Amino acid sequence: MEHISIAHGAGAEDSWRILEKLIVSKTPTSLRKVMDGYGLDVLDDGVALKIGDKYLVVTVDTYTVNPIFFPGGDIGSLAASGTINDLVVMGARPIAFMDTIVVEEGFLVSELERIIDSMMNILFRYGIGLIGGDFKVMPHGSLDKINITGVGIGVAEKPIIDKYLKPGDKVVVTGPIGDHGAVILASQLGMVDKLEGVESDSKPLMNILPVIEKYIDYIHAARDPTRGGLAATLNEWARGSGYTIVIDRASIPVRDKVRFFLEALGVDPLSMACEGVAVVATDSSVVDDFVNELHSVGEVDACVIGDVVEPDNDFLHGRVVAKTEVGGRVLVRARSVNLPRIC
Repeated sequence: MEHISIAHGAGAEDSWRILEKLIVSKTPTSLRKVMDGYGLDVLDDGVALKIGDKYLVVTVDTYTVNPIFFPGGDIGSLAASGTINDLVVMGARPIAFMDTIVVEEGFLVSELERIIDSMMNILFRYGIGLIGGDFKVMPHGSLDKINITGVGIGVAEKPIIDKYLKPGDKVVVTGPIGDHGAVILASQLGMVDKLEGVESDSKPLMNILPVIEKYIDYIHAARDPTRGGLAATLNEWARGSGYTIVIDRASIPVRDKVRFFLEALGVDPLSMACEGVAVVATDSSVVDDFVNELHSVGEVDACVIGDVVEPDNDFLHGRVVAKTEVGGRVLVRARSVNLPRIC
């Protein structure tokens, strides 16, 4: 690991290793969280700081996508939606947003205005305040067009922290996976026509927040599976809990066009980024009602895709196993897909 590669930023195994080596291992245990909250000790989508009887939840992410305008959105709507979603899956109600925008010298003002308008439209639609930020310009050739960093601030009565999985939990996805990653890949390869009618799923998950809040006491983990896709999220949960997560590949919703396109390229849909989907581990006692309520708020493809179980043996400790369409079982690994600037 002498040099940084694209894989180190893909959100899968290579990302975990370099974060552990360069950041987590160097941070004293006592300083990985503050204010009786959660931070580097859990490595969730954000941090939670306890203030009185509530939690202030803060998330930060940098968005770099190529192309910056793609079917279904652009880097501005992506930054707003992604930041909102990181708060929602922690059980927090988004209240404010800050940004840092860095553009390359020579960037078209008209395109920058279009991107900022797109970002603001998402925020203002849900009454989320734009309370500050920063703007920088880099010399031509020193930056690939534009980067946006979004900081989201939310409030939660009880945050969802991805460390409370238990055997018997059911794993639910709220919609079809892989749309965003497939659209970006097709755009980069000049093959958008192969996905005609399919757009990035980039959208805020504000519609599911009331459902999340209603079942907050029964939800033991929640995440929006962006970089690294569903495979990365499930592997992170399994590794952190020590349990085995068993999924049924046939039950995972994937649009036919997305499946055929990715399979033709030898890419697993489970490794592709989603930008408008949540994966939730919930107590089995409420899972049917939980899924039905997701349907009622518009997530008609929400379904159960797997279970959390005690490992049968040491090898399956902290592993993800998939039941295949032909009845076999295979390990699901978090593989980095070599796609630059995907989310």
